[in-house]
Amino acid sequence: MGRIGISCLFPASWHFSISPVGCPRILNTNLRQIIVISILAATVSLLYFSVVIIRNKYGRLSRDKKFQRYLARVTDIEATDTSNPNVNYGIVVDCGSSGSRIFVYCWPRHNGNPHDLLDIRQMRDKNRKPVVMKIKPGISEFATSPEKVSDYISPLLNFAAEHVPRAKHKETPLYILCTAGMRILPESQQKAILEDLLTDIPVHFDFLFSDSHAEVISGKQEGVYAWIGINFVLGRFEHIEDDEDAVVEVNIPGSESREAILRKRTAGILDMGGVSTQIAYEVPKTEEVAKNLLAEFNLGCDVHQTEHVYRVYVATFLGFGGNAARQRYEDQIFASTVQKNRLLGKQTGLAPDTPYLDPCLPLDIKDEIQQNGQTMYLRGTGDFDLCRETIQPFMNKTNETQTSLNGIYQPPIHFQNSEFYGFSEFYYCTEDVLRMGGDYNAATFTKAAKDYCATKWSILRERFDRGLYASHADLHRLKYQCFKSAWMFEVFHRGFSFPVNYKNLKTALQVYDKEVQWTLGAILYRTRFLPLRDIQQETFRASHAHWRGFSFVYNHYLFSGCFLVVVLSILLYLLRLRRIHRRAPRSTSTATLWLEEGLPSQKIAGTL
Repeated sequence: MGRIGISCLFPASWHFSISPVGCPRILNTNLRQIIVISILAATVSLLYFSVVIIRNKYGRLSRDKKFQRYLARVTDIEATDTSNPNVNYGIVVDCGSSGSRIFVYCWPRHNGNPHDLLDIRQMRDKNRKPVVMKIKPGISEFATSPEKVSDYISPLLNFAAEHVPRAKHKETPLYILCTAGMRILPESQQKAILEDLLTDIPVHFDFLFSDSHAEVISGKQEGVYAWIGINFVLGRFEHIEDDEDAVVEVNIPGSESREAILRKRTAGILDMGGVSTQIAYEVPKTEEVAKNLLAEFNLGCDVHQTEHVYRVYVATFLGFGGNAARQRYEDQIFASTVQKNRLLGKQTGLAPDTPYLDPCLPLDIKDEIQQNGQTMYLRGTGDFDLCRETIQPFMNKTNETQTSLNGIYQPPIHFQNSEFYGFSEFYYCTEDVLRMGGDYNAATFTKAAKDYCATKWSILRERFDRGLYASHADLHRLKYQCFKSAWMFEVFHRGFSFPVNYKNLKTALQVYDKEVQWTLGAILYRTRFLPLRDIQQETFRASHAHWRGFSFVYNHYLFSGCFLVVVLSILLYLLRLRRIHRRAPRSTSTATLWLEEGLPSQKIAGTL
């Protein structure tokens, strides 16, 4: 009986023979079927192995990222490790109308991913307190003596210099940004103040401070920085990681040939201060907006990457803050009452026993308006609905569609897929007295506001004395809470046209236990190109240690591919052997089989 010799690619000493009698069924009639089944089984096993490994790996990564975000919020209140050479620092001075505040920020080395932003947070001292300092008065008070500005701001810079490690001073950017108080000064006075800062500060401090680092920013810039700050803290600039994230489809400006991308839905902001009110939110590329109301910017470090390109509508309304609105209201009351008294011969408001009945003050409270040496006496009636009706004309709304306060154009808001945060007066009105800050509900708010307005002033004073209101609520807040509640309601629903059933407004003072300032958005925007330095360094290191950069997933694929190649090689060889076995006659000798393999006859003879 014939024998089969096997020596494929093996040394001659490894040559051996197999007799068909002892050969198992795998080399007989069902060999092809068995091989096909084996290949399918091996493929399914590899696929299952890959799915399990990758799922476990990325499941862990997703959990790790969530844990890292949680850990970042916890460690954000820990003292900054100033001994770590990989920590970078940045300084922003907010020169406001009533005073100047300095904020020191810090961030670790960038992770090297050009799609990620710097992880900027407030620096904290050894007592875990934010490194922040405020001085008074505002910088605009030095309009007539600009040579004193450097001395005025030195205490702030000395404070920052004490906290930032000395070795980091030369690479720590310093930004001095002036807001409302400086905007009202003549340009010549603004320039004189900035020139004094740019001339004297580099002499006494070695922070990174160039001409573009000191400027008077517009209300639009301030609004954009505030929008960036809140969305950064909320994590809205991060990548989509799970199905819980609210997303929007965005067409990036300047990339018409590309498909729309999905990214996290950003939040809009509403900020009502004492003098002005501001709104800012992202608008789609398809929405036409006047340039003075639109900010288009790229937060990414690479201008060619459009993942972090945003179009934000920003509008600021002077005179629409809570205190300014009350002043306008009182001016109108005084002027109209005086005119009516003159025409009708009445004495309304001219004496305590004939007061003007003000629906926007709590019930039975007494107040006065002083103008031009005259006094007008008021008494509250606490009628919330009448107060709302009385102040509606102060919205200056027009009959045109898509307009808001003062008839300014407002792009459409997709109320079903949007989220807004209300700060300052939006929070104070809902929380300080009514104690319902957070998720806003119009029906609940109006009921609480009505009840408050209709409550006698003596009862409100008693509650205040018992400490039933917020710790920072004062008598001024109690007196004008009724008016400001009505004003906030009208601005939000009538001025900005939010429906009364809108459920996605959150009024807040802090986000994740942090007070979010526009200065955070400013440092984030102005340092957006810094990651390029870390990315270039990371690329250089990777080019010298390429194989070390292979991740577990790539090693897994490499191993699986090699294993599959080996299995297929063995199976193909067995198929080849099977064909040879079928061609050879039962009586063919081993030498004939060698001839079919293509070896020279003389070598075979020598072998035999």
